[in-house]
Parts: sequence; C-alpha cells; structure tokens
Amino acid sequence: MIKRSIFNKLREEISNPEVLILLGARQVGKTTLLKALEKECRRMNITTKFYDLEQPHLLGQFNRPEEEIQRKITTAGKVVFIDEFQYIANASKIFKSIFDSAKHVKIICSGSSSLEIHKHLQESLAGRRFLYRIFPLAFFELNSQTGMNLKTYLKYGGMPGLTKTNSDERKQQILSELLSSYILKDVKSLVKEENLRAFNHFLYLLAENQGSVISIHSIANQVKMSSKAVNRYLDILEGTYVNFRIFSYSRNLGNELKKSCKTYLYDIGIRNALLRDFSSVNQRHDKGILFETFVFLSLQSRLKPNMELKFWRTKDGYEVDFILIKNRKPFPIEVKSQLTSIQIPKGLKHFLKRYPETTKAFVINEKLTETLMSANTEILFLTFKNFDSDNFFKMI
Repeated sequence: MIKRSIFNKLREEISNPEVLILLGARQVGKTTLLKALEKECRRMNITTKFYDLEQPHLLGQFNRPEEEIQRKITTAGKVVFIDEFQYIANASKIFKSIFDSAKHVKIICSGSSSLEIHKHLQESLAGRRFLYRIFPLAFFELNSQTGMNLKTYLKYGGMPGLTKTNSDERKQQILSELLSSYILKDVKSLVKEENLRAFNHFLYLLAENQGSVISIHSIANQVKMSSKAVNRYLDILEGTYVNFRIFSYSRNLGNELKKSCKTYLYDIGIRNALLRDFSSVNQRHDKGILFETFVFLSLQSRLKPNMELKFWRTKDGYEVDFILIKNRKPFPIEVKSQLTSIQIPKGLKHFLKRYPETTKAFVINEKLTETLMSANTEILFLTFKNFDSDNFFKMI
C-alpha cells in the first residue's frame, strides 16, 4: 500500500473529539485511508467499528429512526468509521447529537459527493467537525515509493487503483471504468436521463479545453444546452470533486480579464481517458497542458485556508499560468515545458511591472534550475520534479 503524505495529519485527529470527514472523488483512496486509520486505532488498543454504506446490508441498518442510529453508533466502539456517510438521512443532526452528548465516541467518515453531503449537513456542524480533501496520489508519493517517472505519471495520473498492475492496457481499462462509474453513480441522479449524452460531450470539451479560458456561451452552443445548464454542469463536476475552476486575478485594473475562468480535471489519467489519448508526453500536441495540469494539481492538493489559486491574463494577451495568493499576497507561477535558457517569460515580466510589490515568482520547467533577481523580486527556476513537494510551500 502506498503511504499517503496526509496520513500523519489524519492520525493526529484520532485523539481530537471533532467529527473527521474525508471528502473526494470516487476511488481516490478514502476507504483505504479509513482502514489505515482503523488499523492505527487498533494498534493503540482503541475499540473500533467500520461501516461501508456502499454495502446494501449495512446501509439497511442505517435506514432506521434517528434514535436507533445514534444508539448504534454510540455503542459500536470508541472510534466509528462510516464510509460514504452521505447515504444516512439527517447525518449532521445525528452527528451533532452524538458530539454534544456525554458519549465519547469519535466519528471518522468519508463522502464522495458534496452535493449530497450539503443536503445532509444543512444543520451546522461548525466547531464539531474537520474536513479534509483527499486527492489522487501525488507524483512525489508514487516516485518515492514505487519509482514511477514523471512521463508515466503524465500518461496515467495518480488514481490508486492503477498501482495494482503494470499492464498499460489494464491501466487504460481501469481509467475508462472509473469514468463510467462516475457517470452511472454520481451523475445519473443529478442529470436528466435525456441529457446524459450532452453531459458526456460537455466533459469531453472540458478535457479538450483544459487550461484555456473557457466561454460558457460557446460550450453551451456546442452541447446544444443553455448557459444556465452548462453552469449547473460545472457545479455538479465541482460538487463531485471531478473538476476545479479557477478565476482571473485582478485588482480592478482596466485591461485585465475579469469574471473568466479556467478549468482542470482532478486527475491527468482521467483526462487522457476522456480524450482517449495515452500517447507519450513527447508525442502530444498538448504537452504544455499536461505539464500545466501537473503543476495545478500539485498546488490544488496542498492549498491551506490562507491560500487561493488564480490565473492572470490581460486583454492584450499577456498571461501568467497561476497566481498563488497567500495572506492576500500574490506569488506568480509560470509553467514552461520547453524552456531552453534562463530568461523571464514575457507574461511574468508584465505581471511584475504591474505588481512591483511581488517578492517571489516561479518558473517551472523540465531541466533548468536557477535563482535571479528582477528589481525587488526573487525569481526561482525549478524543475517539475523539484516543484512537486511540500518544500515548495516552505519557500513562500
């Protein structure tokens, strides 16, 4: 089993009373983490009980009056694990009641769809729960524990199920089935049956236009849906942790784009499955987008509450791929897959002219490492392999 970098943080939560909730797309490893935490509890001689609510016979046990469910949880063990807890009606009310009672029971649970979870968490659990987002395996996790190289990661991504096979054909089949499972389980209940074909087309267009500023109106015309429906589809994708939107960075200066967004799917392998393209990165016309997505996913999975991720683009075409905002200060990040010499990209130069207070900027590329100064800004050239680690966030 691949040890997840987030595991140590989750292990520390065992001794805290708050409800611990792991959220993420299907098959990103939430159940494995729950089982690893259960194993850790047993090692600490803590009594546990594990409920996988994807199992019909276990789900049936929770289709009962709230008082019975509460009694079941509080008498099951000191730590109770509930996989896919969104299937429990009024889950937040039950968890709140247990937390506020004298019963000292720790609840650790997981969920795949925030749309469903939102319904069940309508009653506030503020101060009573901690949420952790779980993402596919990061490159540094796979590289350090399995020796996977970056080119393979850019082809197949980081879905944990792929680590069980070395067969390229099998990996491609697994990714395709994950896509089908998502459509059948998470989307079918949220999209009208007659619109599933349009939704599939919409998914493909997002994959094809990944990393570009998207036009809702243009996409709506292509899928023959209203702009309102397209925005709802984007909400569904975000609500099931499958796609992320980032918006433009602006301080209200006239020639910067406003209210525009770029989107990124949650895993590179899933995107390649949508496009039906598993060719080597050096043979891809979208090589730059693969590397840009790699950087995005590395950033997105490590964002802290005082951080936000945006992009920057002006009406006259200057752009920076990502602006990482920490404590309201911008840190521009430019991705250059084919950089051949140490030089500041044009878009980054213009950003630094407009925001001279910027203290650090980054240029991520395949081979070159260097540090140079531009006025008062330190510009660090990092390789993709060096970038994808927690050390990056210690630099800002």
